[in-house]
Amino acid sequence: MWSFIQHVFIDQFNLWIALGFFAQAMFTARFLIQWIASERARKSVVPVAFWGFSLVGGALLLVYALHRRDPVFILGQAAGLVIYTRNLMLIAGEKKRALAETENLEIPSS
Repeated sequence: MWSFIQHVFIDQFNLWIALGFFAQAMFTARFLIQWIASERARKSVVPVAFWGFSLVGGALLLVYALHRRDPVFILGQAAGLVIYTRNLMLIAGEKKRALAETENLEIPSS
């Protein structure tokens, strides 16, 4: 058992493994952010930071998957990037519309 752990976590450790661990940590952090935001609001909430961490973590995991040449991992992460990007675009559009609506509601001073 120890030889397996030593091989997996120590002997083969390199910059790519470090990138993979960092990417996974970024990807995992999004769940912590979502959980904390939901607990604070006392309801299920998906903050913008969730999608930001999803995008960064997913992109880094895609780079790692490409390096590992893992087709399942590559397709899974690539598909996720489309979804994360689209959600960020929808949020940006919503903010833009809300800002335009607010500007239209302002009463000009005479």
